[in-house]
Amino acid sequence: MSVTSAVDTAVKSRVTHDQESILLGAVEVFNRHGYDATSMGLLAENLGITKSAIYHHVPSKEYLLELALDRALGGLEGVLADPLATTSPAVSRLDFVLRAATEVLTDRLPYVTLLLRLRGNTELERAALERRRTFNRAVAELVDEAQADGAIRSDVDSRAITRLLFGMINSVVDWYRPDGRVSAAKVADDIVAVAFGGIRN
Repeated sequence: MSVTSAVDTAVKSRVTHDQESILLGAVEVFNRHGYDATSMGLLAENLGITKSAIYHHVPSKEYLLELALDRALGGLEGVLADPLATTSPAVSRLDFVLRAATEVLTDRLPYVTLLLRLRGNTELERAALERRRTFNRAVAELVDEAQADGAIRSDVDSRAITRLLFGMINSVVDWYRPDGRVSAAKVADDIVAVAFGGIRN
């Protein structure tokens, strides 16, 4: 072993990990290689620790996926539970939900990216996708209410509006960078401006 390799190994052996750092590292690997293609060995290699060190903090790869998906879905579900999503005119609630959902995406970018790439291959993934559909249905109901109030155009189906809105929001994972020149707040402002510019009467 070279001196450099010996130093690298020694440094890695001193790196300490907790469940949080393992989770974040795992999500990065899942997003890069795909969840199905990621083994615990590949995780260990990317984290610079042994598989047994990972198992000291988490019981399985699936458990890491469950934690990650809950970060994304919990954030979105929290948006709907906020008083601003429940106690004002429908169009104001819709504005808030779109803005807040975009902020969840930019704040929890790796976790939402993972959610959006799910294929539904396992019971856990299918349950997560159902939670996502429940969120989308709640937004569609808000669109229905805003249409009934005459606040937004009614000549476009509410489900189509919802899909188009979240198609726009979800596309942010492909281009937004936390260290880029566009702030998270500006992304949310721009999405709401474009959304309501297209659907508001």
